[in-house]
Amino acid sequence: MSEKLEVGSIVEGKVVRVKPFGAIVSLGTAQGLVHISQIANSFVQDINDHIKVDDIIKVKILSIDEQTNKIALSIREALPKEECQPKSDKPSFGKFRKQNSEPRSNPAEEYFRPQSTVSPSSDFEEKMKEWMKQSNERQTSLNKRANKRSY
Repeated sequence: MSEKLEVGSIVEGKVVRVKPFGAIVSLGTAQGLVHISQIANSFVQDINDHIKVDDIIKVKILSIDEQTNKIALSIREALPKEECQPKSDKPSFGKFRKQNSEPRSNPAEEYFRPQSTVSPSSDFEEKMKEWMKQSNERQTSLNKRANKRSY
């Protein structure tokens, strides 16, 4: 553990404290934080189910802030590639969707799709009418989605 700490390197450390938001890991002369989101590839309800004080773990150094001496660490990025694959015990929210519902389109694609072009010779009022029509269509679509979610 006497090696120089560099961003991107994988090192061993000892868990010295476990908090609800993450774990403090000793890296020899320095300490770093493994945020709860960086503990495992699956959802972590209770951090104590995954690590305990005095555990020796491998962590990847995500960032080092020289001014504040804060080191961000990740256990899940230090895992071998075959362990990084999504697991079947991961919660799937797709099973709560109604069986007969149509697949949802990507809202970003729908919002940013190319608008119909208006010929350069058309005047301001025609452009305004076209814009109002598209705006109303988008608003109707958003209202339908909002109503579906409220049921």
